[in-house]
Amino acid sequence: MATFPYPVGHAVPLFLAPMAGVSESPFRRLCRAHGADVVVTEFLSAEGIRRENEATIAKLRFTPGEHPIGVQIFGADPVAMGEAAALVTDVFQPDFVDINFGCPVKKVVKRNGGSGCLRDLDLVQQVIRRVQASTQLPVTVKIRSGWSEEMRDPVTIALRCQDAGAKALALHPRTRTQMYTGHAHWNEIAAVKAALDIPVIGNGDIKSAHDVVRMHRETGCDAMMIARGSFGQPWIFDQARDLLDGRPMRPAPPVRERFAIALDHARMADAYEPDRRGAAIEFRKHLGWYCKGLPGSARLRERLHQVTALAEVEDIFADYLHDTERYVAAGRVATPDADDATLSTVEG
Repeated sequence: MATFPYPVGHAVPLFLAPMAGVSESPFRRLCRAHGADVVVTEFLSAEGIRRENEATIAKLRFTPGEHPIGVQIFGADPVAMGEAAALVTDVFQPDFVDINFGCPVKKVVKRNGGSGCLRDLDLVQQVIRRVQASTQLPVTVKIRSGWSEEMRDPVTIALRCQDAGAKALALHPRTRTQMYTGHAHWNEIAAVKAALDIPVIGNGDIKSAHDVVRMHRETGCDAMMIARGSFGQPWIFDQARDLLDGRPMRPAPPVRERFAIALDHARMADAYEPDRRGAAIEFRKHLGWYCKGLPGSARLRERLHQVTALAEVEDIFADYLHDTERYVAAGRVATPDADDATLSTVEG
């Protein structure tokens, strides 16, 4: 196994992926509490950082309990990327700086950022070298397998990143043109792992703890990065650790406990965001994920998607549990505690 350039806690660490609008500080802290070894911020614009855009800088906040944490930045201008890395290092002092060469979203790639950089591997190396020269922190990268099927060559991309100085590399084995369709080619993670000397982190199509173990077994990667598989089920990290360590996997929490976790998450979000109404509206997506698969979840989601204050959530959950218990007493539905709380999600 290759050695990570920052403390990771386990021989095979579990990462929470950087996800815009999701991997904010409250969710990162929640996932750390449920077994994530390393977390990464949302991907943030280098231009926004170096210009000290208020909204961008706000997303760089993290707490001591989130370490080890990386700040992920994106951009196609090596100078701007270097300046952003220097500011992040001096002001926020994360454990590493990660460069996003994987985001497929149009508004990012239209400026050659994210996976757009993969069309020019000389540019990729220029960005890595400039960032590395601007910080004493380890510089890591997250890539896709290429811009398109015609340019699909993850091993070459990964070797160029390593040669430019990247200290670890995460691969989501889809091309940019695939977006999130089709399936992730895990055999490409194995090929990159065989080719590189630095740690390789596998990412893509992890929907359950069993997928985490299967990816490790099939690819030999040094770590696994969980993205959408964590939505509404942060306990996936604890479950995966059980399996990796050879223990029986703990069950997904029953509904009442799942609601308690969701409420803890909501309270952290409420305390973290200065705009409490905006925080409630933004948090609706999390609430939808937490109640996915429950009996009567359509009606429950309908109510939750109307909240404008996170304090309302506790009453809605209490109503749901009361009504469900009443129906159980009448023999009309299964008990919440008997419900399979495992969510079926698609990872990014």
